[in-house]
Amino acid sequence: MTRAFFHRSGTISALAAALVLCPSVIAAQYVPDRGDAWETRLPEEVGMDGPRLGTAVEFALAHEAPQPRDQEEGQNRSFGREPFGFGIGPFKVRSGAAGMIVRHGYIVAEWGDTRRVDMAHSVTKSFLSSTVGLAVQDGLIGSVDDLARHYMAPVDLPPGDGEPGVDRVGFGEPDVTTLFNTEHNRQITWRHLLTQSSDWEGTLWGKPDWADRPDRDATTWTTRDRHAPGTVFEYNDTRVNLLALLATGVWRKPLPEVLRERIMDPIGASPTWRWYGYDNSWVTLDGNQVQAVSGGGHWGGGMFIHARDQARLGLFTLNKGRWGDRQLLNEEWFDMSATPSEANSGYGFMNYFLNVPNEEGQKRYPSAPSTAYAHIGNGTNMVYVDRENDLVVVARWIPGRDIDELLSLIIGSIERAADSGR
Repeated sequence: MTRAFFHRSGTISALAAALVLCPSVIAAQYVPDRGDAWETRLPEEVGMDGPRLGTAVEFALAHEAPQPRDQEEGQNRSFGREPFGFGIGPFKVRSGAAGMIVRHGYIVAEWGDTRRVDMAHSVTKSFLSSTVGLAVQDGLIGSVDDLARHYMAPVDLPPGDGEPGVDRVGFGEPDVTTLFNTEHNRQITWRHLLTQSSDWEGTLWGKPDWADRPDRDATTWTTRDRHAPGTVFEYNDTRVNLLALLATGVWRKPLPEVLRERIMDPIGASPTWRWYGYDNSWVTLDGNQVQAVSGGGHWGGGMFIHARDQARLGLFTLNKGRWGDRQLLNEEWFDMSATPSEANSGYGFMNYFLNVPNEEGQKRYPSAPSTAYAHIGNGTNMVYVDRENDLVVVARWIPGRDIDELLSLIIGSIERAADSGR
């Protein structure tokens, strides 16, 4: 049974009659303690209009995505039609529409099952980019503008993987490759990988770069000229997985371990999230077998996480890496992450989808401030971050075309409360 409720109130009408407090009373820097120790507030206590917010929740519940709940079936219906489109990582049957609204750090409303662990798909990319940010902060990476090849150790990959022209099948051929030795790949920096503008050429975990969302003209798949790194944006999970492998080598340990120790445990996340790789994404690192994780669920795997932990990610990025009195990741990283990239003004570091107007003056979410951004994955999985309104919204399994209407209702509840003097 789905649930839709505001906290400390059974009905929307009760909310309308609730005690009204000035939003300035609420401490803006509140962050929740570990697990379920997360304080709640009525909408009116954080400067939101209860009835309008109730309409937003009802809208979210009524607009569940039409795709199959079985995520492997969904994969087969979409990416499964691509060359090499078969899954190689775990999948999971998802819940129905679910999400939550957080303002000033407090939970204001929830709907659906927010404690159910589901695939987060490409929201995973924002966790990945954070591990790169930590490596920059710790000096393991000198600069995001450093050439990636200077950080790539030889790696033993499955047969068929590697750069173009490297035949690793057959006696006498090399067993390892560095993945950045072609003329094109030698020019790629960390920034190019983070902004999905590298146009890296090669095959990783059995997935050629050209096979991910391939051009309709099959004659170009293996023959086209490469774009200079940094000039053309192309959303491509093979290259995202390359970034994950590269970061794993820099850290010299599994990325989920880095994420847990440095971010997820400090922000009080639950013990239920998992970050998966693929069946064939194992590498030898310092004599140990380590699984390189994936940056999304395109072929399975990626982050499996519930909505409440996703909301913690939202608060973490909203507060630019600060959690309470601890600066877990420096502010500069979040400023860079939310800066439009040269190849795509609507995209920063993965997976920060920005809301800045394009050349035609259009925004991704017309109802939201241009300074807002969202961590987005297939599904829709969305963690909306809005510093102007001190607002985080998690929306799962809602069609992307309906997101702006949902945000319009939520932000409208803030505006209506302000107009009424609440």
